[in-house]
Amino acid sequence: MTGPSRIARLIGRLRTAVGLTRAQLSHHRLRLGIAIVGVALAVLAMTLLAGVGVGVIGTGEQQFESADRDLWVTAGETRLTSAGGGGFENSLYDSRTIAHEMETIDGVHNAVPLAFETVYVGTGDGEFETFVGTGVPGSGSAVQITNGDGLSGDPHYANGTYEGNRTNELLLDAETARALDVSIGDTVNVGGSLAVARNTEFTVVGISPTFKQMLGAPTVTMPLSELHQVTGTTQTEPATFITITVDDGAGIETVQRELEAAHPELQVRSNQEQLEAVLQEQVLVLAAGGALVVLAVGAGIALTLSLLSLVVFQQRTAFAALRAQGISSPLLIATVVGQGVSIGLLGGLLGLALTPPAVSALNRLAAAVVGFDDLVQTADLIYVGGFAIAVVIGTLAAAIAGWRLSRRPILEDL
Repeated sequence: MTGPSRIARLIGRLRTAVGLTRAQLSHHRLRLGIAIVGVALAVLAMTLLAGVGVGVIGTGEQQFESADRDLWVTAGETRLTSAGGGGFENSLYDSRTIAHEMETIDGVHNAVPLAFETVYVGTGDGEFETFVGTGVPGSGSAVQITNGDGLSGDPHYANGTYEGNRTNELLLDAETARALDVSIGDTVNVGGSLAVARNTEFTVVGISPTFKQMLGAPTVTMPLSELHQVTGTTQTEPATFITITVDDGAGIETVQRELEAAHPELQVRSNQEQLEAVLQEQVLVLAAGGALVVLAVGAGIALTLSLLSLVVFQQRTAFAALRAQGISSPLLIATVVGQGVSIGLLGGLLGLALTPPAVSALNRLAAAVVGFDDLVQTADLIYVGGFAIAVVIGTLAAAIAGWRLSRRPILEDL
């Protein structure tokens, strides 16, 4: 047989396969629609699970980067605590003195101690809730204000005497303000104990998302000395971190080495190193993120394989009748593969179209439940992977199912 004749014959078979595929799909439109939706859901499950996995791994790094600091100084392991809705333990004592010493080191622009304590907050109605209280030496450019004013400073510290005037100023994030039903200018009671809280009033001067974004928990922010005062820790001045911002042009690694040499008892870390230190005891968090990505791929493949195999198996009687009429095995397999390609292509496109609104809905839910924005993060690779699974695995599943049908005794299915 000559080359042109072979090509013509092949084209003829393909046309026949396409015609049979179209006839089968148009004859069973309901089954076609259900199959497309099933593949779309498999793709959606993959993209969302993979997005959650990537988000779990990436969110911590984003929170540290958003803090706009170059180095983080701690006195040991940075332990997460669930007290008051979340936060960190304070293990760095005499923080104000140490921060002042660090500011004298070449290349250090500023050294800012940050403390996170559980505090009671109420609005004068006798009911109190616990929140994460954040203490900062001053508002500064690193504390973003979205409404109202920033903190006016920390005069109460008064060089360590704690005899200066108190500002009694407080910043809230928007979620905390809504939970307490207060706005700028209102007063709230805050203290490290209920007795202190009942007798200590602060005025809300502004709305700031900074520490809510960093911790993923509702926060109240006040001058550091006043946080130490209301929690009874003025003698030890504990902090979670001393955050370091280096001068423009100064090498971060050089400043890090100088700080380590000056304070060998402390740990000085970059953003990435500090994130790893926070999560080193949270291995399950990282493992969960990686497992979700693997599970997403496996689930997408398994769902698509099962669905396409089931669709083909349901047509075994129709295909047995075609074989009885003399259709060849290669033509039968080509017809089944055509269905797999069509269903995989349409289902994959539908699944990708459903992903963005589903991601948006999940992120709103995550923000309301755990406090982190954009916890589900998709990427081009995730979309490509989802679509590839729908088309490639769908085609492969259909080919395998078609091959199995071609080997079944015709009389079994008639």
